[in-house]
Amino acid sequence: MKIFEDNELLSPIYQKAIALTIGKEYVEREHNATSVIAKQNSEQENRRRELLAVEEQANKDRLIEEHGKSHFKHQMMSKFFTRVNTQVNSAFDQKESLYTNLLQIEDAAPAIMEVLAVKAASVKRISPLVTSLPWLADELIKLVNKPQYRKRADVQVSDANLALTYIGLENLKLVMPTFMLKHWLPTSTSPFGAMKRKLWNDSLTIALAAQTLAKLHKLDAFTAFSAAMFSNIGLLAVTRSYIQTYNDLHKEEVKKAFDNKDKRLHDVLVEFDLSPELMHQQLTTRSAAVSADLVELMRFDRLMITEPIFDLAYTNDLQTMTPIAQLIVKAKAYVMYRNLAADEMISTEQAKTLLTSVQLTKAEIALLKKSDIDHIKLTFDHT
Repeated sequence: MKIFEDNELLSPIYQKAIALTIGKEYVEREHNATSVIAKQNSEQENRRRELLAVEEQANKDRLIEEHGKSHFKHQMMSKFFTRVNTQVNSAFDQKESLYTNLLQIEDAAPAIMEVLAVKAASVKRISPLVTSLPWLADELIKLVNKPQYRKRADVQVSDANLALTYIGLENLKLVMPTFMLKHWLPTSTSPFGAMKRKLWNDSLTIALAAQTLAKLHKLDAFTAFSAAMFSNIGLLAVTRSYIQTYNDLHKEEVKKAFDNKDKRLHDVLVEFDLSPELMHQQLTTRSAAVSADLVELMRFDRLMITEPIFDLAYTNDLQTMTPIAQLIVKAKAYVMYRNLAADEMISTEQAKTLLTSVQLTKAEIALLKKSDIDHIKLTFDHT
């Protein structure tokens, strides 16, 4: 997001918040990077001196061999991750492929959102679109069969059309964008086990925070919620693309080394990790623009979220953004602050800088603090 990336005071906070999505351990590793590098340089110098001081040739040979192995591994990692980075960057230039093949977004999904955006919206108009998406029909049926949403424990809904009727249009305005983003989440974010959950929780929390602020300022709550939710689609796409590319290329290289009986290369390859540093860089610099690209391909005419999401990707001045985009910036800043504060990773001064830079008022902060922005609240009248 330009408003965070282009501000020298906000950029480190934004980068740390993105890193926290990958994992707390990675943030701590990045935080200690300078001291680690200094330590490594010191250790290398000590090893060099030890090597010169060692009189026995056997020890010299061993140290030289270890240095050679380390140098070889570094060379192979550099070559491999250059290839990963190149392929990932190439994928982002193919917007339609990201949309159709990576996230597999069906036309019915944005069509449902379009119907919900108009005053003439009806369950009847949405029903055939839902039926064309079996995964969505299943989610809706599971939802209405949850104990908290039905009066009779012995009654089970098995029909998606009936589920739609039970849920109702107002609830669907929360449910539909939520289930869609959930469906587009990466299948797995291994080896970063908590990343999938964090991507999901942050997306939902930001959307609910934006909705809360929209109601305060008498803006359309559905538009704010949907725009905030879909503004995170780029994070999902970048994560999926990077992990998938790494896994595919790594598997290919390991197999090739095995087939060629190149034990030295094979042993080095199996020691590689996924390089969270490179993924962090891609997430920080790419995700907002990818969100804009993907939402543009949804071709919304009635749901006015495309312009706000482009503002988030390309505008660094809050005042020139659409009102909905301004709310989402505030929501994202508040959630960044809350997440970092929970892990004691933001100072009081940084928190003040972050919240004042996006012009979050005391009234807005107080409202967000007392509001439940972690859970969707649905009201069922017909169950």
